[in-house]
Amino acid sequence: MSIKRHQPGPRMSAAVVHNNTVYLAGQVAGDQPTAKGQTADILKKIDGLLASVGSDKSKLLSATIYLANMASYNEMNEVWDAWVDSGNTPARATVEARLAQPKFLVEISVVAGL
Repeated sequence: MSIKRHQPGPRMSAAVVHNNTVYLAGQVAGDQPTAKGQTADILKKIDGLLASVGSDKSKLLSATIYLANMASYNEMNEVWDAWVDSGNTPARATVEARLAQPKFLVEISVVAGL
């Protein structure tokens, strides 16, 4: 069984690859004041992490999106819809959740193939 951890830290790894599947840790971007801005920054991070392990958004299998407030659902979706590969959309769940810090409005975790 091959497991490769990318950017490991004391609490979590940014990405883990196992059996040609990439698991990304939840990504946040607290420097933007809006859900739209945070979503754009998070998706750039996801693009970078996927590229670093040899994958890309066309290989997404699933996505879980956490919103601090469901009122930002449309704002987040505007950015998501422009970013996602429309021919290869993943299975997706979007939920409202209290995130780790009040400045975080959006958190996104994805699973992709290689």
